[in-house]
Order: sequence, then structure tokens, then C-alpha cells
Amino acid sequence: MVFTNWARNQTGEPAEVRAPASVADVVRAVRDAAASGRRVRMVGTGHSFTGVALTDGLMLRPHALTGVVSWGEDRVTVLAGTPLRELNELLHGRGLALANMGDITEQTVAGAIQTGTHGTGRDSGGLADQVAGLELVLADGTVASAAPGEELFDAARVGLGALGVLTTVTFRVEPAFLLHNRRRRMALSDILASLDELTAGNEHLDFFWLPHTDACLVKTNNRHPGPARPRSAARHWMDDVLLENTVFGAACALGARAPGLIPRINAVSAAALGDSESIDVSYKVFTARRDVRFLETEYAVPRERLAQALRETRDLVERMDWRITFPVEVRVTPPSDAWLSTAYGRATAYVACHVYRPTPNPAYFEGVEEIMTRLDGRPHWGKLHTRDAAYLAKVYPRFADFTALRDRLDPGRLFGNAYLDQVLG
Repeated sequence: MVFTNWARNQTGEPAEVRAPASVADVVRAVRDAAASGRRVRMVGTGHSFTGVALTDGLMLRPHALTGVVSWGEDRVTVLAGTPLRELNELLHGRGLALANMGDITEQTVAGAIQTGTHGTGRDSGGLADQVAGLELVLADGTVASAAPGEELFDAARVGLGALGVLTTVTFRVEPAFLLHNRRRRMALSDILASLDELTAGNEHLDFFWLPHTDACLVKTNNRHPGPARPRSAARHWMDDVLLENTVFGAACALGARAPGLIPRINAVSAAALGDSESIDVSYKVFTARRDVRFLETEYAVPRERLAQALRETRDLVERMDWRITFPVEVRVTPPSDAWLSTAYGRATAYVACHVYRPTPNPAYFEGVEEIMTRLDGRPHWGKLHTRDAAYLAKVYPRFADFTALRDRLDPGRLFGNAYLDQVLG
């Protein structure tokens, strides 16, 4: 079997594939891999752009390792392969919700937290910051639990699969809530002049700058007492299916055939941006549909350096005269205490740059990476980058603690692969 990720830029051919349906199955697989001298990795749904999930040994597919293990008043424990989409629906059925999440729901809960999926939030952090407990199978085949206050907990929440195979995740949850979603057009120059007000005045801020224009689509989400006023089915189809996927995909395809048209295509797209608002259950507002395949790099920079990062990225695109169809996305999160969270120890802003999958532009990503690393940026573990352990040790205060723990738990690198060799050494 050949494993290929969603973006179709990473492939691997494991020696064996298994689909564990229980913790006991995972234990057996880890022990079998160790006994046969093979490495073992659990994959998710392939939404990482890096080779973080690849293995030439035993690959575990988690689609049978799903469902709720237990419910609590403000907790839910689920098996690691449970898709976020399924978790949202299960929580909603009980009148509960996660405080925050990213916009992709096809990911498994383990894959999402292991790579640091973050979303955007003024007060609430990414998925790893909502974790209240973990269970994982270690390299010696034992099952370990990790709870707040323990070093394994802070290390393994964003653990890249390097410390063990996650089998269950316990999330803190809260009563279901509504979000007031507003979409409006703003000029990038105006946003740069009011970043502090925008981030302080909204619980969730997400904006997209269209290269070759000064136009941004700004999305703000704030809690609302109700009643709900969801978008109509027709408006949902118009925004999420037709405009953001079908029409946008056609524009990307046209730009790929005629790059000189891209500035005009983006100008037309900017002119089409309009204001809208709705009030709906949180997980429906947080999430989005993504049909157009792309490649992505994303860096987390100190929040106070966001304006500089955006200005330099805009100037770079203009100076190099590249043709970029995809918007640049910006999000923010509060500090995290997970050791390898991209937001560890600092208020953080994320700058994500994308290119249409059929027209990769390595020079664009390299130029952006040069800017972000000068600003002490940390690359998203699941997005394309070229950073190695020597660089990452400088920007993660607990990096040495993480690698020391890994040396103790997996000295033989049973859970290793080429990507971990690069980023952890």
C-alpha cells in the first residue's frame, strides 16, 4: 500500500498496515514492531503537508479506533482516531462544545493535537490547550496516562507522535454556545493600523489578505446569547460551495494557465467581497469547507511582530513579482504551556501562505520563511518548512526537555521517521 496525504505532496510505502480497533491492538502492534526491528507510526487523515506521519515500517490506520470512551460533566474521553467532525456532532447531541477549534474537521483528534492545530482565539487556545488527559502506548509496550502537572502531559500534547502512540484523548468541554459571525471587507493598510483593537475587541479574529490588492476578508466570531440566525441553505451554498470552492477553484485553474491574469483575477475577487453576518452553533461557525487543493507554509510569530511580518510579506510579493492566487491567512492565539506548541510561552500570531497545488512556488515559501525566522517564528509542525533541530532549539524554551524525555522513553527511535530526524535531531 502507498500512503498519500490530502495535498498529494507526501507519499510513503509502509512494510505493513494495520487498523487497530482497541488499545490492546495498538499495544500488540507496538510490541510486534519492536520485536521485528521495524518502526511504527499512527497516521491521521493526511492533512499534514510535511512527512510527519510517514513510515517505512508498520503504519497504523486509526479509522477503527473511534468513539466515546466516557462522558463527564465537563469532560469527554474519546479514542484517538475519532474525527473532529464526529466529535463535534457527539458533543452537540449532548448540548456541549469545544471552546475553540481550527477550520478542518476531517482530522482525527490525535492527529490534530499532535501537530499543533490551533484555530484562532483571543482568550482560548488551540486543541492541545483544551486537553485534560492523554493515554499513549510507549515504546516498551506499556500504556501510560498523562495528566496536568506531569511532564509527559505537557510534552505529549503536541508530541509529533515521537513519544508514543496516542490511544485516547480527554478534552475539557463546556455548554454549547452560539457565535455571531461577521464577514466584512477591510483594507490591509487599515488592518495594520488597527491590529491591537481588532485582536482585543474580538474573541476570534481571522482575516485573509488577497495578494496584488489591498483587500482583506475579515472574519470575527463572538459569543452571542441568541436566538440563532443561521445562514439560509442558499446563502451557505453560495458562500461555502460556489464562491469559496467552485468559483475560487476555477480562478486558480485559470491563473495556472495564464499567470499574467492573476492580479486581475484577485482584483475581481476583491471587488466581490461583501459584508454578511449570521448567528449559529459554534462548531458550524468555526469550520469551513476546503475542496481546492493547495500547499501551505505557516509560521507562528510573537504577536507584537505581526504587523512587521505582514508588511514584509506584502513587500516581498511585490518586489519579486510573483503571481499568487491564494490569500494569506492571519490568526491569533494566547500563550500555551504545551512544550512544543507553536504558541508556547507567548501571545502568538500566525501567518499562513498557500499556493495552488498544481503550481508550487518554492521560492515564495523560502522568502516567507526567511522573514518569519528573522522574527523568531516557529513553523507549524504540519505545514511545509525547512527548519531543523538546531534552529528549533533556539525558539522553543523546552526543546531540550522534550528531546531528553524522548531519549528516555524511546531511545531506539521506534517511533522515528525522516521528518522527526530533521526537526528533533
